[in-house]
Amino acid sequence: MRKHRKEKRNRRRLLAVVSAFAVLSTGCARETEETSAEKQEVTIPMILTVDSSTGIKNEEKLVEAFNEAYEGVWQVEVDWIMETEEEYRQNLKRQNVTDTLPAVITDLRMLPSFYHMMIQDERIEDLSAWINEDEEWKAMIEPAVLEACSEEDGSIYLAPLSTAAFSCSGVFWNEELFAAAGISSFPQTWEEFWECCETLEEHGITPLALHTEGTAWAPMLFATAELAQSEEGAAFMKELYPDSYQNVCGIQLAETLKRLFEYTTEDALYTDFDVSYENFFSGKAAMIPNGYWMMDQIPEEWTGKVRFSPFPGNKLISSPETFGWAVVSGYSEEVKEGAVEFLKFRTKLNLEEKEELFSSSAEELIPAEQDYIKAYQENPQIVPNYQVKWNSILQEEVLGEALPLLTAGEISPEEFTELEDESIQRFEEEQ
Repeated sequence: MRKHRKEKRNRRRLLAVVSAFAVLSTGCARETEETSAEKQEVTIPMILTVDSSTGIKNEEKLVEAFNEAYEGVWQVEVDWIMETEEEYRQNLKRQNVTDTLPAVITDLRMLPSFYHMMIQDERIEDLSAWINEDEEWKAMIEPAVLEACSEEDGSIYLAPLSTAAFSCSGVFWNEELFAAAGISSFPQTWEEFWECCETLEEHGITPLALHTEGTAWAPMLFATAELAQSEEGAAFMKELYPDSYQNVCGIQLAETLKRLFEYTTEDALYTDFDVSYENFFSGKAAMIPNGYWMMDQIPEEWTGKVRFSPFPGNKLISSPETFGWAVVSGYSEEVKEGAVEFLKFRTKLNLEEKEELFSSSAEELIPAEQDYIKAYQENPQIVPNYQVKWNSILQEEVLGEALPLLTAGEISPEEFTELEDESIQRFEEEQ
C-alpha cells in the first residue's frame, strides 16, 4: 500500500533527523546539568491548526520529532485549534493586541501590512545573526529562499525552510474525468485550458472546484497565473502594493475571475476550502488549484487518478517567504533560544524531506508526486503569490465582497477595479 510506504519513509526520515540531533540534544542536556542541576525543561508555546477537511494536525510530525530529539531540554507545547488558515491569521492580530501570542508564529507573511507593523513595533526577532553565524544552518537554505525571507537591510524575521520545492502551487486534476470527456492530457496553453473547460461541460462534468472565502485563493491562483502570461502582467504581479488596478492588467484579472465562475460549482461563492476539497474528491469537479501540501490530503483510494500540472504556460505560483516562521519577542532568552533551535530543526527536516522525495523511485510515489517533481525540475516560470504583494483590505474584505457581485454580473470588471482602488486609499489612510 502506498500509504504504508509513505509512513515508512516518514519514519525513516524522522529517525534520521532525530538521530542527527540526538547528539546535540544530549550535549545540551549534559551542559545544562553541569551548569545548573535545578534547570528544568523549557517549554516553547505554539499554536497550530487542525485541517478541517481531514482531521490532520498540521506539522504534528515535526513537533514530535523535535520534542523527541530535545527531551529534557526544550519542548514545543502546541495548542491545536480547529480553525481555517484565515481565522488563524486574523487571530494573530487579536493575540498581538492582548499580548497572548505564542513564542513561534506561522503564516505572518500572508498578512503583509501586519508583518511590517510587527517589525516596526519590534514584536518579532531579527534572526539574521543566528542564521548568518551558523554555517550549518545557512548552508541548508537555498539562496533564493533566503533572499525571499530577507529584508532590504539584510534582516531576517522569517526563519526559512530549506527549499522552495514544497511551496509551489499548480493544478490537481482528475484523470478519469478528463478521459471521460476525451481529454488525454492537461492543457498546455490558456486557449487550450478554456477549450478544456468547455469540453468537460459538454460532457456533463463541472470543470473547476473553487471557493471564495478568505482571500479568494483558488480563483486568484488561476487568474494571476494567466495574467503573468504577458511581460506586462508578469511585471504587475511582482509589484508590492500596486498604485492602481484600473489598468490593462487589472481589467484582465477581473475578466478572468468572472470567466472562471462560469465553469465551477453552484456552491463556490461564500465557501471555504473544505467545500471545494469535497467537490473535487467526490468527483463533482475535474480540477482544483492548490500547492504541494495537498499531496497528503489525497485520499488513498484517489491516488491512482489524481494528477498534478503547472498552470498553462508552464507556470507555478510560489512565494517561499510565506512558509517562514517568526519568533515573538518578549519571551525569555531560554524560550527564544529553544524557538530558534526548533526553526533550525525544521529547516533540516525540510532538506531531508526534499532529498528523500527527489531520490525516490517511481514505485514509492503516487502519480501526482511524480508529476510535481517533473514540473519543478522543468524550469517553470515562478509567479509571486498575490497574498504577499497586495494590501490587506483588498485581500480580506474587497475580494470577498466584490467577487460575488462581479460573477453575478452586478458590477463590471471596470467597477471591480474601482473597488480595488478604493481599498488602496483606505489602506493608506489606516497606515
